[in-house]
Amino acid sequence: MFDWLVVGAGFAGSVLAERIARERNERVLVIDRRPHIAGNAYDCTNAEGLLVHKYGPHIFHTNSEQIVGYLSRFTRWRPYEHRVLGQVDGQLVPIPINRTTVNRLHGLDLDEAGVERFLAGRAEKVAEIRTSEDVIVSQVGRELYEKFFRGYTRKQWGMDPSELDKSVTARIPVRFNTDDRYFTDKYQQMPLEGYTTMFERMLDHPRIKLMLGTDFSEIRDSGLFRRVIFTGPIDEYFDYRYGRLPYRSLRFVQKTLPVEWHQPVGVVNYPQTEEYTRVTEYKHLTGQRHRHTALTYEYPSATGDPFYPIPRAENAELYKRYEALARTTRDVWFVGRLATYRYYNMDQVVGQALSTFRRIQETVPVTTGVFAPGAARALPRTGATGTLGQASVTGNPADL
Repeated sequence: MFDWLVVGAGFAGSVLAERIARERNERVLVIDRRPHIAGNAYDCTNAEGLLVHKYGPHIFHTNSEQIVGYLSRFTRWRPYEHRVLGQVDGQLVPIPINRTTVNRLHGLDLDEAGVERFLAGRAEKVAEIRTSEDVIVSQVGRELYEKFFRGYTRKQWGMDPSELDKSVTARIPVRFNTDDRYFTDKYQQMPLEGYTTMFERMLDHPRIKLMLGTDFSEIRDSGLFRRVIFTGPIDEYFDYRYGRLPYRSLRFVQKTLPVEWHQPVGVVNYPQTEEYTRVTEYKHLTGQRHRHTALTYEYPSATGDPFYPIPRAENAELYKRYEALARTTRDVWFVGRLATYRYYNMDQVVGQALSTFRRIQETVPVTTGVFAPGAARALPRTGATGTLGQASVTGNPADL
């Protein structure tokens, strides 16, 4: 018997599994339907020995010293400030829009005050900011909205910005100076040996048993656990009782080129004519030195693994119905992006998981009983690439 079943070995599930095993001395079974840990942050080496992110770029940034302190127990860090360029009108220009972007596109030489006046003169007055289109045109006007946002949003979400909630673009800044960093958080860094290695260390505990390639439906009624932490889609947990919550997905095309570098920054966005939305070159992120380079092309899709909750009012209302069910479901905790139908950054998921653990500590008595050390299996240690020996951690429910 396990004290806890954790469904999903991404950030939310792994943080809670580690905290429960280490601080409460309770047995935890962690399952994931994929053949690997680390969720969407999973990274691995390709055939040429280049470290790549299987599900697109994951850039760690936060203002929380507490979150950095917690994760630093499992990794050292490499400083990295993320920069993004957009291919617009045949030129590569900084994103978010800044002084350089405006001057380069319009052939100007404005100072900060001049850029502020320039954009203010083109901004449209919007009586009430409700949609993503409202956010952008009220800041930079119709022309830059068309060049940078409308096409990209249509590709990414499969609908026009006028159909999406303002939250989609509300956090995109506009700068009057030449700061070309995509993020401005106090802490901007990457796990030195990769995300997967960080997760391996997090889950390497004798009270944690890990089973990969295992779906929740296979052991849901097994009676092998007392309580559940669920990080999958909340509508799936309830068998889509009120209908499916809509998501956007992504298709990733990985390429390796026999050149040292392909592009000047880690990510280049394509908001205009191309079918893909962005191209990532991982050596910028990882600091790896190699005579070849690895790229990922991202193609948004209406089908596939759920990545992005679609922020529309009717979807929020549907989620609230599932949330109400969750509140009445005993001994099940819903944590993470999919379980709470919110677009969280990685640090926000870690913060949510740590907050959930504090609530568990306050409300759930520690299970009494004798723990048998041989019953749980620790993860194998691996090299710096963070590639798991999958056979050693893939289990069958019958083996429990």
